[in-house]
Amino acid sequence: MYASKKYLTVAWILVLPALLIRIFTTIYPIIETFRISFFDVKLLRGTNEFVGLQNYIDLFGDSKMLTSLSFTAIFVIGSMAGHLVLGIALALILNMKFAGQKVLRTIVLLPWAMPMVVIAMASKWAFNNDYGLVNDFIRWFAPSFQLDWLIHTNTARFAVIAVDLWKDIPFFAILILAGLQFISSDIYEAAKIDGAGAVRSFFRLTLPLLAKSILVLSIFFTMWRITSFDVVYAMTSGGPGESTALIAYRVTTEAFTNLNTGYAASIAIVLFLVMAVLGGISMSATKRVDY
Repeated sequence: MYASKKYLTVAWILVLPALLIRIFTTIYPIIETFRISFFDVKLLRGTNEFVGLQNYIDLFGDSKMLTSLSFTAIFVIGSMAGHLVLGIALALILNMKFAGQKVLRTIVLLPWAMPMVVIAMASKWAFNNDYGLVNDFIRWFAPSFQLDWLIHTNTARFAVIAVDLWKDIPFFAILILAGLQFISSDIYEAAKIDGAGAVRSFFRLTLPLLAKSILVLSIFFTMWRITSFDVVYAMTSGGPGESTALIAYRVTTEAFTNLNTGYAASIAIVLFLVMAVLGGISMSATKRVDY
């Protein structure tokens, strides 16, 4: 009994430094952000006044914030729809047996391995009307085509979503591919004998067997999309106007550009609560979906 208590004490002593670092770098910032969200903290004016829920009330009455919320919803839905359709399609292609399969898998992962900031900066040039790669390609088929993608709201939003998909679909596809590797080929052979074609096998066998993996990946990729910042920061800076300013970008702008720390903290807390809800849904869905 004494020996077990001694070992337990030693274990706590060894774990304590890491635990304290974790508390200082994770729990303390969350608590401090929550506290600041109830204050009117403007560094330029030197104000630090308790305002209660006023920051949260202002948040839902702010037109810029509402624009950010709407584009974040569009960005998340559009991006995840693309990830599901194109990611699963790419995973099925990579799962086929053909010459150069391993080489193709390696090449496909290259966009994901590159930093998003680098890709976004390159994309800023690629979508330029005069010398951009995108318009240059389109002009092979339509020589008179003219469009400056990043100065119009709809095309700028489309470009941001397209770049996000190009960057992360390979990673999503590789994770789905890992799930496909665990499906026995005997199942497909039996289905083929029973007269099931490729399409029917996909909807009746592949999708149900991958349902749990797809659900979990979709939730986590959705969480990553909600907190996206770098693609907008490097590619459009939230423009034109505020049309491509995601929520995470809005937090950064309010905190470090406008120096409106209290308001930025309230946005961050709302974002944190959304992420907590999605995390809870993820854990619940993982337990419920099982094949």
